[in-house]
Amino acid sequence: MSSPPRIHFVTGKLAEHSLRQVLERLAPRVGFEYSIQVLNITVAALMTTPWIAKRLVVPPGTSRVLIPGACRGPLETFAEVTSVPVERGPEDLRRLDEFFGQQSRDLSTYGDSCIEIIAEINHAPRLASADLLAEARRLRADGADRIDIGCDPGSVWTAVGDAVRMLVDEGFVVSIDSFEPREIIAATRAGATLVLSVNSTNVAAAADWGCEVVVVPDVPATLEGFDETIERLTNERVPLRLDPVLEPIGFGFAASLGRYLEIRRRYPDAEMMMGIGNLTELTDVDSAGINVMLLGFCQETGIRSVLTTEVIHWARSSVKECDLGRRLVHHAVTNRTLPKHVEPGLVTLRSGKPQEFGDAQLDRIATAIRDPNFRIFAERGEVHLVGAGLHLASRDPFLLFRQVAEAGRDDVDPSHAFYLGYEVAKAVTALTLGKDYRQDQALDWGHLTQPEIAHGPSQAAAEVAKKATQSEPVGEPS
Repeated sequence: MSSPPRIHFVTGKLAEHSLRQVLERLAPRVGFEYSIQVLNITVAALMTTPWIAKRLVVPPGTSRVLIPGACRGPLETFAEVTSVPVERGPEDLRRLDEFFGQQSRDLSTYGDSCIEIIAEINHAPRLASADLLAEARRLRADGADRIDIGCDPGSVWTAVGDAVRMLVDEGFVVSIDSFEPREIIAATRAGATLVLSVNSTNVAAAADWGCEVVVVPDVPATLEGFDETIERLTNERVPLRLDPVLEPIGFGFAASLGRYLEIRRRYPDAEMMMGIGNLTELTDVDSAGINVMLLGFCQETGIRSVLTTEVIHWARSSVKECDLGRRLVHHAVTNRTLPKHVEPGLVTLRSGKPQEFGDAQLDRIATAIRDPNFRIFAERGEVHLVGAGLHLASRDPFLLFRQVAEAGRDDVDPSHAFYLGYEVAKAVTALTLGKDYRQDQALDWGHLTQPEIAHGPSQAAAEVAKKATQSEPVGEPS
């Protein structure tokens, strides 16, 4: 029987106790042995790879080395001192459970998908050419496979051919969203390869367009005219997709889902499309959950294209959500596994599971700190301000700052006070939403997360880390 892998963990003084607690529980469950090297620095995140390399001691039999994920610098530095692979672990050691759990799953094929995203640009006739092109580029960057040109009902857009030709020349796959034959013929001649939509009112002209069409019923609630339009197009050899039309909540939503199942039963081999914007745009709720739910329905029923829009403000990231969501549902359905703990980018509001140190560990941190700066934590309903020999806690930031003054800390200058206020505001936001808070790091908003901009003490911390390659660090800014 082969021996379990041995992993060598590198950390700093403050994290040593917590790391040992985590590994005592985690190693037997995952199946590895471990060793820990504690370097002479308080905060492990301020280490750099060149600084670590000068001090790294790898025990015999080690399979790999794990350094803190927040450590800066190239990993290639370690090749000069050891042949053992060196990797970055999670930025927070409290994420080691997730880190090893993620590694143990088979995600080698994750990212595959089979659902086309058609992103509609609404009221396209009202946009200048440059704005139309910019919007198309944005949607494609977010994951759209096809750009749908949405025309305005009740009028004829005479410049539609020029708009489609411009997009096609830029390499876009284009569809035209109109029932008006004059707009459709101009768009298809300019390179549009899909028409949304066809029913009994314009089916007579469809054979002349020379492209694929989306068939919708004359009356969605009864599917009136649907079979007749399908039959005529099939006889005329027009390629088609079927869309029984998704209805908003309160206007037949449940029945419309049933119609998709019924049409799939009646036309088992047909291509189908769902216009999911009918739900995301018309429901007072952030769009990500709705998008994933409908994509899961599509994946299970073989609906291989969805039409989405980004008009209302709560659906302004629908294309990106659909791009992430189609990968998630494909993975779940093809592997018969739950769509859980796989795609963190889709969990925006409550992303980042809160992790807790507990009062005892925070008190130990306060005892170990030697520099004059504060560490901030958010857990158990309160913001915790931890400094040298000081551990304060309150839900109220103003009360917290009064406690700082009462503790005799009169060395907080305006710049540092502003920084602390900014960080405490982030901590309160994390408490309010049940998110994880980590000082000097952006709150986790899933795919909406923006990188934290380093200023003040945060920027100073980066400078300390940079200098750490030349000298032994003695203290770190908060």
